Amino acid sequence: MRKQRKTVVLEKILVQDYAAEGKSLARVDGKVVFIEGAVPGDIVDVQLSKNKADWAEGHTIHIHELSADRVTPFCEHFGVCGGCQWQMLPYEKQLFYKQKQVTDNLTRIAKVALPPIQPIIGADFTEQYRNKMEYTFATRKYIPTEEFRRMKAAGASFDNQPGAAGFHVRGFFDKVVEIDTCFLQSEPSNFIRKRIAAFVVERGLPFYDIKKHEGWIRNLLIRNSTIGELMVNVVIAYEDEANRIALLDLLLKEFPQITTLLYTINSKKNDSLQDQNPITYFGKGFIMEQLEDLQFKISPKSFFQTNTKQAEKLYAVTREFAELNGSQLVYDLYCGTGSIGLFVSKMAKKLIGVELVADAIEDAKENAAINIVTHAEFFAGDVIDICDDAFFEKHGKPDVVITDPPRAGMHEKLVKKLLEMEAPTVVYVSCNPATQARDLGLLSEKYQVTKIQPVDMFPHTLHIENVVQLKLI
Repeated sequence: MRKQRKTVVLEKILVQDYAAEGKSLARVDGKVVFIEGAVPGDIVDVQLSKNKADWAEGHTIHIHELSADRVTPFCEHFGVCGGCQWQMLPYEKQLFYKQKQVTDNLTRIAKVALPPIQPIIGADFTEQYRNKMEYTFATRKYIPTEEFRRMKAAGASFDNQPGAAGFHVRGFFDKVVEIDTCFLQSEPSNFIRKRIAAFVVERGLPFYDIKKHEGWIRNLLIRNSTIGELMVNVVIAYEDEANRIALLDLLLKEFPQITTLLYTINSKKNDSLQDQNPITYFGKGFIMEQLEDLQFKISPKSFFQTNTKQAEKLYAVTREFAELNGSQLVYDLYCGTGSIGLFVSKMAKKLIGVELVADAIEDAKENAAINIVTHAEFFAGDVIDICDDAFFEKHGKPDVVITDPPRAGMHEKLVKKLLEMEAPTVVYVSCNPATQARDLGLLSEKYQVTKIQPVDMFPHTLHIENVVQLKLI
């Protein structure tokens, strides 16, 4: 018989600092306690979920005194929806803690000599900045605890809930928060989502049950661009031609802003669309976006930075750190649809891009053609497999390497390959300063860090981008 774990609650704890990944910390009797749901300056009661000899972690169950730094969140769903973590902090404080996150990670993990870290570049717009949103339709609507208790006491039935359209509850894969207004993407994003939900309810069609893998309406993806184009992709679990056509025609009639309308039939148990085939119902099947004077094609499955205006700033820093003068061969690793490489290409002699996703490489080639960049070549495949000695012998050794890996950072084999290549300059763009710091430590065998510039791409979240320039010793 398993021994029941004793519940430990720490009372009236002063939250002292920000830790990482949205958690704050306090020190209690020499032990570091990582806390969910609090900010520095709060005085809280904390229920522990882990309790080790020298550290513990838990979540806030009561706030006795609010931090002077707190502000009222502008979204009614904050704290339940899994999208934003920091709406209770003024934007200046968010930037302060993101700068601290970069500094702490690079200092504690990389353990290399660092130049002064430049002040973080903040966003001009902290609302309606996202160009891509993904909504979920599900049978299991999240009901807050107190409301659930009241409904249960009143004898309410929970078996015939109509479903919910919105975002997953943080920590729950099968529950969705019914969103009224999300402020992170401009309209008609919310109107489209709510109109689809209303259509499904009116017709008595089933929302998708994530546990049972049953139901019709599953997901909605909306992408917009700064030049006024709007893509909508409706994801259903199975074909129902009459209702599908009725829904798509309704969207075109009520939302003339839509320039491309697609639908995807996803009968799999997971929501990933990378192996699915979006079908164009109206329009050209993609949208165009603009960065400075460059045009980019964005297909339904393409990766593109979700904050266009901040992407321009991020790429401008990357271009500055590359220090190009027209004579260099540039390798753009993890190049995606080629956006960074093409952004810097005017000052490069030649550009080589490598990316695992074949569809993204096709977009990169098209983007090069659209922008009349004739000195760029793009290759599909794993960077580790593509960038071997034969590849370098054929295309030349790079003068500048730009690398923008996923959150996990660079594969150790690629780090070793970079050390072998000995490019005079490496520009490392990262969405995870912790794994970036780890890689900088490995690269320190031959490289020194010469410039560091954090850029905030995602206001009200804990995420941060960081650009580092490295020079061959």
